[in-house]
Amino acid sequence: MTDASGFEVLGREQCVALLATAPIGRVVFTHRALPAVQPVRFAVRDGAAVFVVPSGGAVFAASLDTVVAISVDEVGASGGWFVTALGRAHEVRDPAVTAELAALPLTAWAPAPDDRYVRIPFEAVSGRRISATRPVTNHCR
Repeated sequence: MTDASGFEVLGREQCVALLATAPIGRVVFTHRALPAVQPVRFAVRDGAAVFVVPSGGAVFAASLDTVVAISVDEVGASGGWFVTALGRAHEVRDPAVTAELAALPLTAWAPAPDDRYVRIPFEAVSGRRISATRPVTNHCR
């Protein structure tokens, strides 16, 4: 199935599988009543994205107990894909779970002693594949 833009619509399983291949994504959240986007290193575990951020950072403060998105893509001249997952973010506080997560290759961009794990369960997932038959062009020069 294609959408109105001619992109192939991906199913949930395809989207989650693609999310799991990307080590870096963008967390989309609200900061000071405005949309904000910040890159994070993340992993997919048990139907959720998990990442590490400093407890004093904007992502941590603005995203807890609110609906946020994580977005990833891989797009080149011959096509690609993009996926967005939505969910209510929360801090992982269980010591047994944080010990498990500590074994993953997750680090904040600027590691700090107050780093915290944030989890975004995938409540809604959507994605599209950009066909290689419709070349991507760069109109910015």
